[in-house]
Amino acid sequence: MERLMKLKDLRRMANTVRQDIIEMLTAAGSGHSAGPLDLADIATALYFNVLDNIDPKNPDKPDRDRLYISCGHTNPVWYAVMARAGYFPVEELKTLRKLGSRLQGHLDRLTLPGLESSAGSLGQGLSIGSGSALAAAMDNVRYHTYVVTSDGEHDEGSTWEAVQFAGHYKLKYLTNIIDRNNIQIDGNTEDIMTKEPLRDRYEAFGWHVIEVDGHNIEHFIDACKEARAIIESPVCIIAHTVAGKGVDFMEYDYRWHGAPPGKLETERTPPKDKQMEEALKQLRMPDGKN
Repeated sequence: MERLMKLKDLRRMANTVRQDIIEMLTAAGSGHSAGPLDLADIATALYFNVLDNIDPKNPDKPDRDRLYISCGHTNPVWYAVMARAGYFPVEELKTLRKLGSRLQGHLDRLTLPGLESSAGSLGQGLSIGSGSALAAAMDNVRYHTYVVTSDGEHDEGSTWEAVQFAGHYKLKYLTNIIDRNNIQIDGNTEDIMTKEPLRDRYEAFGWHVIEVDGHNIEHFIDACKEARAIIESPVCIIAHTVAGKGVDFMEYDYRWHGAPPGKLETERTPPKDKQMEEALKQLRMPDGKN
């Protein structure tokens, strides 16, 4: 797979992915907007720079890095970046959530090659990823396991069991990337269930913690390089992101957690029938974007 090593190319690809997200969600008429838009930079960096030995033509290579998506509702960003990476045709993105489509409303590893696990029930991904990292340690192999989790799923006790498990067994080839966008379906995270001090909590369980701007691709890649160099413990990258990144009437607004363009009208939005057009217009502005 071609690797986009230049930062300007990575930024351009991330913006293309955001446009894909808007178009596919509008075509579907359902799905989540906020999380997928804010994860576009991270997803692009992972598939086009960070993950080692991945190959869309041979997605089950034994020595590939593993990526587990715990927050399965963010599927539009992962479908978009996988299509752009060559796992399946870009044209297929428009089938999101359609009857018979491989691109289901939550990730399904049985229908789409290249996915490590299915997702739907929040709070499961870090447990699965911890098992993957433990298997690597037991087999004495060097692939790295990455997990992407939402901040909202840190309400789940199962997440913290996995944090404790990984810390206890010092799973050194495990990196958990938290999408810290501060929203979840019912409101702002700190109003629903306090997450902070998130860094201190992970460190208390024996994790090495790195905090980074989740929209600064260069800094995120550097954080992943640092994570690979840590051999004493698992690593948590807290990636601070803006929900709905790139579309001003969606940014910071938890109401877009589970709504696609054209299905929600707020005091900040254009009319429903103009929302896709306005979102794409913003994403195509000539300030280093497509």
